[in-house]
Amino acid sequence: MAKVATLITNMFEDVEWTEPAKALKDAGHEVVTIEKEAGKTVTGKKDNTEVTIDKSIDDVNASDFDALLLPGGFSPDQLRADDRFVHFTKEFMDAKKPVFAICHGPQLLITAKTLEGRDATGFKSIQVDMEYAGAKVQDTEVVVCQNQLVTSRQPDDIPAFNREMLKLLEN
Repeated sequence: MAKVATLITNMFEDVEWTEPAKALKDAGHEVVTIEKEAGKTVTGKKDNTEVTIDKSIDDVNASDFDALLLPGGFSPDQLRADDRFVHFTKEFMDAKKPVFAICHGPQLLITAKTLEGRDATGFKSIQVDMEYAGAKVQDTEVVVCQNQLVTSRQPDDIPAFNREMLKLLEN
């Protein structure tokens, strides 16, 4: 089973964390939350979902994980201002490890400069940013690129996102 890193901080989109994390755990995968400080509690933007952070970004390496989950909301925009999270994200993309980004999650991929030539999608308001970053943006519920990158647009797309995320981890 896979060990899945999750970059998350305050103001994440609640269901874009809770639903994929539940799907991963139900399938037997380990999900590890990562932020600036281990033991800290971060809170979602809509339902005030609380998540206790497992690991500090300073205490992890991309090589310790099999895949990366990037929930949306305002979380990815905050995290991409910190080079440690950008570098961590870039390592997964460069190593061709599975990366799952929903809604605003691709903002970390934009800042990591890893979308050039990739098929992807994201929330409507960041699709033009993704295009400027070189992505071939598709306005569909889920896009799987090169058997590595799974992206979706919004909470309504979670069933398709989870399906393709789990399918990719089976390979």
